[in-house]
Amino acid sequence: MRFLLVSNKESSFRFRATKIRNSLTYFTGYIFINSYPFGKLFYLPTFEGSLIVFQMDNYQTPDLLLYIHPLASFCHKVLIALYENDTEFESRIVDLMQEESSAELLAYWPVGKIPLLRDRKREKTIPETSIIIEYLNEFYPGKVKLIPSDFSLALETRLWDRFFDLYISEPMQKIVVDRLRPEGQNDKLGVEQAYQRLPIAYDMLEGQLQSHSFVVSDNFSMADCSAVPALFYADTILSFRNTHPKLTAYFERLLERQSVKRTIVEASPYFHMYPLFDKIPKRFLNEKK
Repeated sequence: MRFLLVSNKESSFRFRATKIRNSLTYFTGYIFINSYPFGKLFYLPTFEGSLIVFQMDNYQTPDLLLYIHPLASFCHKVLIALYENDTEFESRIVDLMQEESSAELLAYWPVGKIPLLRDRKREKTIPETSIIIEYLNEFYPGKVKLIPSDFSLALETRLWDRFFDLYISEPMQKIVVDRLRPEGQNDKLGVEQAYQRLPIAYDMLEGQLQSHSFVVSDNFSMADCSAVPALFYADTILSFRNTHPKLTAYFERLLERQSVKRTIVEASPYFHMYPLFDKIPKRFLNEKK
């Protein structure tokens, strides 16, 4: 391995990288990756906003390829699951607004939703976040069992996984997407209903979090992977911090996990694209935009 470049601006690095080969399109975990004539080029974003760039000549393509965008909440859910078990994989950033960027994704899954997992070894394409995590649990298990072996606990895990997706992430996204709609095409009723659903979900979680460290038990699970991005973004819309102490404490416990910290670091260069960027706490930002 040899170090090539250190830059304190992502744009600066991208400009210089294009002289080697096009623009960056891939990353693996913390480490973004691009091929060039002498091997593989990686860069590591840090909390301070700097980029450490280096070459790794003996890089081998992992069996798992994950199509994502680092800002997307449902992608965060799967990334956390992968990082919990140090599962080896390659990530490929997809811009659904660009045909060249999304063509490969659409070839595997014409619905065009991310994240999407491609298992090169087993020649399988796996869509949908919960199904991806179930697949990883079965075929790429690790030290953290994200779905319990006990049937009752597994059922509870799947229930609360869906709860976060349907009753927090879904209304959150409804509110955010409405801000991106052209003037005159807003869904006022839908947004009002979404705002009404969030406090109900917060109340239910406050009751659920009476006796366990995590949402189902004292063990981290798939449901907690779902909780992180749901609560992260929902807190920027309708904060629970002053009204739901148990939920707040639970969220802070989640934020202490290395898998979660890693996911947020990777997302932070893209936070300025989020419509409620000004509501994201400063502690999660690499640099001021």
